[in-house]
Amino acid sequence: MSDTSARLLRLLSLLQTPREWPGSELAERLGVTDRTVRRDIDRLRDLGYPVEATMGATGGYRLVAGAAMPPLLVDDEEAVAIAVGLRAAAGSAITGIEEASVRALAKIEQVLPAKLRRRVRVLGAATVAPRTGANPVDPELLTALAAAVTNKERVRFAYEAADGSETRRNTEPVGLVPHKHRWYLVAFDLDRNDWRVFRADRIRRVHATGARFTPRDLPAANPAAYVTGERTDWRTPTLHFLVDIAAPAEAVIGRLGEGPGDVVPRGSDACALDMNRDDLPEWVAHRLLELGADIKVHSPAQLTDAIRTIRDRATRAIDGKS
Repeated sequence: MSDTSARLLRLLSLLQTPREWPGSELAERLGVTDRTVRRDIDRLRDLGYPVEATMGATGGYRLVAGAAMPPLLVDDEEAVAIAVGLRAAAGSAITGIEEASVRALAKIEQVLPAKLRRRVRVLGAATVAPRTGANPVDPELLTALAAAVTNKERVRFAYEAADGSETRRNTEPVGLVPHKHRWYLVAFDLDRNDWRVFRADRIRRVHATGARFTPRDLPAANPAAYVTGERTDWRTPTLHFLVDIAAPAEAVIGRLGEGPGDVVPRGSDACALDMNRDDLPEWVAHRLLELGADIKVHSPAQLTDAIRTIRDRATRAIDGKS
């Protein structure tokens, strides 16, 4: 691949993020002059990519949705299929692909024509994958937050507390992090003059303000490290799960417990789940029952209550009662 071709692909990748890029920043990223950037933009336009330019001190370039799909290596049907699949993956519990799915979804929806975006949303609403664990998060909310992070744009939203009350937040978002079956937004809360971690499933009515910001120094190596550290910003209690399981440890590891020592062998045919987590007790209860083994719960009480709820629901189903 020639240097020019490789540079054009890199330029296109940058432009596919939902933001406006100053020519000087593109030149710095690509290691070329402003004049070369202008020539490369013209090459992309000749290929059919709708690159829009704005003038002035705050002007720049951005890729906009056109009347038809730009000449990607997929057709309209394939683009819709990809977007629907990314929406499903964004809300999945498959570790390692959630964040990449949201980034890719934000890019592809940026260039989809309006008619295809509508099809994606209709299909996404109609094809709901089974979910376990935390409350599901609307992919549109995730892509809106991801765009704000990429654009370094302040956002306002309503945030629901554990007791159901709502507060209005004015924030500078710096990271969207999947962690232990939940999504978290790392942002600087302007009204509280401090960093906060927000559970995405409790965020409502996101509004991008259009105001750009310069990121502040985060008291962690990166947003993921900030979320996984010993913090209590999201006000989610950590529970100690201690459960005896009549099954060998190797049959449980990978289905329950993520950290070393979460599943402790108790001989050849038994083990114990011993972990501190902020998971929903209902998710742990379902995972334990799916093992098909006898269990004895020592803690927490919320897990016992969740198992009773599942038992009562099953009993009503068998008896034919609502």
